[in-house]
Amino acid sequence: MHAALDAYERLLARFGPQHWWPAETPFEVIVGALLMQQTAWRNVQAAIANLKRARLLSPAGIANTPIPELRPHIRVAGLYRSKPRRLREFCKRLMDFRGDLDAFFKRDPRVVREDLLAQEGVGPETADSILLYASDVPTFLVDAYTVRIARRLGWVDTDEYAAVKRWFEAHVPRDLNRYREYHALLVAHGKEICRARPKCAVCPLNDICAYYRTGSP
Repeated sequence: MHAALDAYERLLARFGPQHWWPAETPFEVIVGALLMQQTAWRNVQAAIANLKRARLLSPAGIANTPIPELRPHIRVAGLYRSKPRRLREFCKRLMDFRGDLDAFFKRDPRVVREDLLAQEGVGPETADSILLYASDVPTFLVDAYTVRIARRLGWVDTDEYAAVKRWFEAHVPRDLNRYREYHALLVAHGKEICRARPKCAVCPLNDICAYYRTGSP
């Protein structure tokens, strides 16, 4: 078994199935991904709840609402000047497809990803979050936890998003559920054990970890 799959099985045994993304609909996944930058998930949840209460949580609802009216609902997620504008512009793009997410996503995934990346405020991590959790595209999602853990294990020697993504996609068979679980497990591991100051003694991966063997990242 390749080390990447071995690590996956160990993390799954340690943390159990994560069942991410914590949202009720694909559109909520999109809104959450767009609002997630530089804030905690609880703040994103609060913003989504505000939009629901205001009956604005739809592509048309957000696209047709003036930014000054959106801002109070989203303020809790921070970046109150840029996030409402970015969210509204993204929803206006969805309205080019009449707000139909199935129509937006039924194109070639590479075309959809380029479309996502063309939207203001959408980088590779946000684009892949949307593809993986809102459109059922098996693409490996990389975040800061992924990079930290992969570097410490000795799997990669770069922080570059595309390079880390390529490494995982080359070593983990393309499977939607596994890609989702793997990302969520790495987040759990990064938060609980492989922290900035790691708890190596209790790590289920320490015997295959370059950092643990050498004491350096």
